[in-house]
Amino acid sequence: MLRLLVLHGPNLNLLGTREKSIYGTATLGAVDAAITRFARQEQFDITIRQSNLEGELVTWIQEAKGRFDGIVINPAGYTHTSIAIRDAIVAVAVPTVEVHLSNIHQREEFRHKSFVAGVALAQISGFGPSGYLLALRGLAEHLAAARSKATRTRRPALGRPKARTRSTS
Repeated sequence: MLRLLVLHGPNLNLLGTREKSIYGTATLGAVDAAITRFARQEQFDITIRQSNLEGELVTWIQEAKGRFDGIVINPAGYTHTSIAIRDAIVAVAVPTVEVHLSNIHQREEFRHKSFVAGVALAQISGFGPSGYLLALRGLAEHLAAARSKATRTRRPALGRPKARTRSTS
């Protein structure tokens, strides 16, 4: 069973009440419920967390190493400012997909730069809450393909080769 971590960054706890024209009317609770239903259907073990604190997100990313097979993260405003989140993703080497509810490339110029995108497996933006489900599906397919490839390329263990001696008589 895949173990996946979903992280929501700052201000996402205000979904459903903030800038509805950009982020829609779904609450974070509704988004999390959809993620949980999808995970149950796909038989993923899912953990979902939200924080407004950069350091807490970094800690959760660090703790993911060895505990989770993949991460889906919406770094929100930290996308454009946090080298610490970027460095944590690199340090743990857990496959990560970046998600944004809105299309950050169609918004203000300062939102076009993502420190996470360069170290993430993929970036999904502009699909609203369903972007999380797309990210989870894509991440699961990537992990399955990687496991399949690793299984195919493993060679059976062979005994230690015997030393050859040459006679010079």
